[in-house]
Amino acid sequence: MKRTMIGGQAVMEGVMMKNLDKYAVAVRKPNKEIVVDVQDYIGYTEKYPILRLPILRGVASFVESLVVGMKTLTYSASFFEEEEEQKKPSKMDTWLEKHLKGKAEDVLIGITVCISIIMAVGLFMVLPYFLANLLRHYTDSNFFISFMEGIVRIGLFLFYIILISQMSDIRRTFMYHGAEHKTINCLEHGEELTVENIRKHSRYHKRCGTSFLLIVMVISVIFFMFIQVEGTWMRLLVRLLLVPVIAGVSYEFIRLAGKSDHSFVNWLSKPGMALQGLTTREPEDEMIEVAIRSVEAVLDWKEYINALNNGEVEGCCSVKEK
Repeated sequence: MKRTMIGGQAVMEGVMMKNLDKYAVAVRKPNKEIVVDVQDYIGYTEKYPILRLPILRGVASFVESLVVGMKTLTYSASFFEEEEEQKKPSKMDTWLEKHLKGKAEDVLIGITVCISIIMAVGLFMVLPYFLANLLRHYTDSNFFISFMEGIVRIGLFLFYIILISQMSDIRRTFMYHGAEHKTINCLEHGEELTVENIRKHSRYHKRCGTSFLLIVMVISVIFFMFIQVEGTWMRLLVRLLLVPVIAGVSYEFIRLAGKSDHSFVNWLSKPGMALQGLTTREPEDEMIEVAIRSVEAVLDWKEYINALNNGEVEGCCSVKEK
């Protein structure tokens, strides 16, 4: 099986697919019509070549995925806002539009991404650290306390995933997540993108963001167990400073896993794949149709399949401008 350069994300009632310098969001509107929005996108690694270095490219890719993800989620949600047409702009909206001259949405997305990162670091890095620190009343072993901190971190993460998976809107998003994975798997197996073909493929994929997040949790356990400093606040500072490094290392593993079918790599990928049992669901046929439309907007999949059969895949088959 060959790997594509295409990646994706589930959004509200839709799927985003990204390939090379384009990404597309396909959304099924309340009236059942599928609308597709295509955008050009120049990645951070293209703007700043230094970010192509190992580890740094992982940090850049993570931030990039958050920014693009927030934009596409905002776009998809706009079709389902209640009384959107009757809603008058707030004073804050008016002020931002006046002073930022058309860049208000980008600024708000940037702020939202920053807040999201801070909340995630607080919940999954800082909180487990202080909870595990309570064990210092019973033991002086930094190694053991760091290990238990990792267990708490992974436990919180799993609890969070299980909790949100009970929400009806999230369950539908997880179904679109399954449609995204099944579509990419079908493509990478060199089969035509039809609902029937896609339906029979797996909803699990080694390059999934769910796997990435779990790898971040696991690698953080290893880092914090073996990198030890003295002092409560110094240990916390080290954890915060290492977050980008851990994200970069985790990205390198996911990148390797996405390119390799080696049995050892597959074995290491199993926990992340298992977790996708929670974050993906079997999609409806209509959801698969949305995923196909999203792929078609950024990739000439028929040309891709021909190139796959000829052994020429890398960098090919982007949709040509009309």
